[in-house]
Amino acid sequence: MNWQDEGYLLSKNNFNENSIIIEAFTLSHGKYSGIVYGGSSRKKKKDFQIGNKIFLNWSSKGRNKAGYFNVELIKPISPLYFDDKKRSMCILSATSILKILLPERQINKKIYNSFDLMLNNLSSESWINQYIYWELSLIKELGYEIDYSNSDESIQINEKSLRIPNLLLNKNINNDFNQEIKKALNFNKNLFIENFINPNRLSFPLFRNILEDYFSWSAI
Repeated sequence: MNWQDEGYLLSKNNFNENSIIIEAFTLSHGKYSGIVYGGSSRKKKKDFQIGNKIFLNWSSKGRNKAGYFNVELIKPISPLYFDDKKRSMCILSATSILKILLPERQINKKIYNSFDLMLNNLSSESWINQYIYWELSLIKELGYEIDYSNSDESIQINEKSLRIPNLLLNKNINNDFNQEIKKALNFNKNLFIENFINPNRLSFPLFRNILEDYFSWSAI
């Protein structure tokens, strides 16, 4: 069984001295994992930065058998932000969320395209706002849509009341910008936890917590 597709690198782990196991989110095949021979070599390992866009050639003896990737770099994403800890953490946060929440081998082009767009807009000044709205679009595609029509500007979920942040209500932000961003990130985190993390006994990604913490202090 063979296929070719574009995708984004979600994770990598050492397999042996020269090879790695990677997990990629692909456009037409969903989330897939496989072995890359020679992936840890000095020549190739620079291409395997989390968040990079790659071209994958996958082969296996059967659909449910272990597979192998040949990988070519399409676009380096992570290296563009090595000197920007917030944007770098944004990439790690998004990829770790996709890694734990996306079903294996289930195609979802809407999620893929929104992820692709969000990463391509990381260089914009409004990148964190776009990231926040990307999370909300992911939450919607995974099965939970927010009703913003509630007059008291809050939602009820699992007998908990969550106040909708002003940022998501398109209200004027009079407080510190970082605090408004943190409120929106925390709101999204609660949606993830109540709808997907706790019901499936998962651990909320560390990188996502770090990203939120970066907006706790205005100086960062």
